Amino acid sequence: MVRMGELATSSTEGDVLVSIGLGSCIGLALIDVRRPIVGLAHVMLPTTTTEEGPEAKFADRGVPNLIARVKKLGAIRLEAVMVGGAQMFSFGGDGPSASIGPRNEAAVREELTKAGIPIKAAATGGRRGRTIRVHVEGTRVTVREVAGTEQELYGRTS
Repeated sequence: MVRMGELATSSTEGDVLVSIGLGSCIGLALIDVRRPIVGLAHVMLPTTTTEEGPEAKFADRGVPNLIARVKKLGAIRLEAVMVGGAQMFSFGGDGPSASIGPRNEAAVREELTKAGIPIKAAATGGRRGRTIRVHVEGTRVTVREVAGTEQELYGRTS
């Protein structure tokens, strides 16, 4: 289970990394294109406001931390899958809290672009929470919207 602000990696067949309750947060899965090496971060906010807190709380720290951790397991060529970034609440304004989901998504995309990692699939936006599951075996990613059915979002073709 990967909770808010946390990240996890695995290369163990049978492991499934899971983040539930992704509303405005982003669940970022990184997958090695040739090896069964995966990682998952539950990013809460776009940019660092303090050096304190969990290692994946902010996109600008969490994405580089996740990249480093999967590379430490031996990952070489990575692809990304993003889930979440919904606008869960209407605050009746245009302030920063009203657009946190889209801002989280944009910040994660920016960090992936800087790192040269392509996004191969995404289930983002909208107004419903989601769950992401990253399966080491078969190197696949599934998503389920609240009150919906689980669907495969990514599966390695090779």
